[in-house]
Amino acid sequence: MKKIFSSLMTKSALLACLLVTFSCQDLLDLQPQTAVSDATAFDTPDRVALAVQGVYDAAQSGVYAGGQVRGYPFGAAHIQQADNRGEDVVNIAAFFQNTYQTLYTPATANNEWHWISTFRLINRINVVLAGLGTAVPSGTMTQEILESYKGECRFLRALSYHELLIHFARPYSDNPNRANGGLPIRTTPVTGASSAGEAAGTGRSTVEETYQFVLADLNFAEGVLPENRANAGLRISRATKAAAIAMKTRVYLHMGRWNDVVTEGNKIAPQASAPFSSPFGGYNLPSNPYSAFTAAGSKNNTESIFSIEHTAEDNAGVNGGLASMYTTNQPPINGRALIGISPLLWNQPWFLSTDVRKSDTFVFNAQPAGGTAKGARFTRKYTDVAGLSDNAPHFRYAEVLLNMAEAIQRNAGGAPDARAFALYNAVRSRSVTDPATNDLSDFATGNALIQAILNERRIEFICEGLRWGDVHRLAQDATFNTWGGGIPAKVSTLLSNFSIYYTGDVNTNNTILSTASLRHDAIPYSDTRFLWPIPNSEITLNPVLANQQNPGW
Repeated sequence: MKKIFSSLMTKSALLACLLVTFSCQDLLDLQPQTAVSDATAFDTPDRVALAVQGVYDAAQSGVYAGGQVRGYPFGAAHIQQADNRGEDVVNIAAFFQNTYQTLYTPATANNEWHWISTFRLINRINVVLAGLGTAVPSGTMTQEILESYKGECRFLRALSYHELLIHFARPYSDNPNRANGGLPIRTTPVTGASSAGEAAGTGRSTVEETYQFVLADLNFAEGVLPENRANAGLRISRATKAAAIAMKTRVYLHMGRWNDVVTEGNKIAPQASAPFSSPFGGYNLPSNPYSAFTAAGSKNNTESIFSIEHTAEDNAGVNGGLASMYTTNQPPINGRALIGISPLLWNQPWFLSTDVRKSDTFVFNAQPAGGTAKGARFTRKYTDVAGLSDNAPHFRYAEVLLNMAEAIQRNAGGAPDARAFALYNAVRSRSVTDPATNDLSDFATGNALIQAILNERRIEFICEGLRWGDVHRLAQDATFNTWGGGIPAKVSTLLSNFSIYYTGDVNTNNTILSTASLRHDAIPYSDTRFLWPIPNSEITLNPVLANQQNPGW
């Protein structure tokens, strides 16, 4: 499916693509065997289906600098970049050094292509949405199916804009109505010189306007997407009603709209106490916390609500693959050992030694101190180094439960809430059996329970890219930004032997954070580097955005 959507471009669009490379340079693959004019691209059910599949392909693997196919934005990069912005992984080599050490500039490739590939995806979505608007139901392609296709596209557009918000815009808590603080909202497809000029002249909205745009897409998607799919694999890899709902719980969490988080979550987790399950789609929380990550499980399990599909034939490539980057380089796995689990997470007192997520099921624990792995510990969530077929997770049922738990307790105030605890404990108790940590009476205050929920998120979603989103949304939360509110301090990537720092003792963390040679310093929230800069390639093409660059860049 690589570049299948390129066939929808016509010669009249070439100038626009050359002028607006941020959105459609990757659509210029004019292979004769895939050439379809835009006049006929949406005139049969098969062609419409291929156009929508092309959107998913663009979401999985955009074209990186020099024409390489990598996992930008959602095949892998959203996980790798967000993890490296936080403190719960450690960058072992130089591959993600610019992101990990905040060395990026408006010309840094990783950040630049995150922007470019995401807006290219948005443009492709807009082109397909325009085409779907002209498509006529025929044969097996009913109007209901056409509306569902629109829902899939708008779900992915919402996902794209929220991804950009957490990297290029201030959190919602920081004056969401500030002029030009959000993102350029683009709904007109770039298919010619006129639309290219319009895109090149679109300035930034406010954060509030961007969030409302995201919510409008998600509300539409929820209303038209199917509750289930006959093919079990497609239930995970194609958007469903539950995927739109799950994303709304995340978006509302970022907005601090606690009631809305609960309202949405109740649609797929309505129970007052465990076990929790969705009334449609078959989603629940399996007793085995690793079930979503086995070779078969990543393709078909009851916890994964939405993931980006990879196969041995179509994936993010070795320079973008999750398994190649996150996995040990020891035989028989032979990954690249570039992103490890940080000692700063491993040594937290709430990450118990008896936690299943510290076991050999989840972690490559015994690594040699010498060599390129440097004695670090690596996740087993992605293990197909040879085929790179591990799906890239986006929304799991566990996240919905923890989103709801936090929101319910935020609303409840001072005392611990029984349902908030039940939601939290459903996730934690399947990995931790110590009864001293699994009772409501363990929490003296509601804030203590919220902190436990936030801690649990760090453990449960390690190496899934969620940590930066939490750092971003909590940056101004005086109670819960325990790291200081900016970019947290991290273990130094320059160490030659990480193994000696996985002690399970929080005092080791204190040593790391108090020793200059062992750490990369924290970055204050007020620092320019908290936000990524709009890339030079965009600024050059868009004179309006040139005057709306993030401050300090």
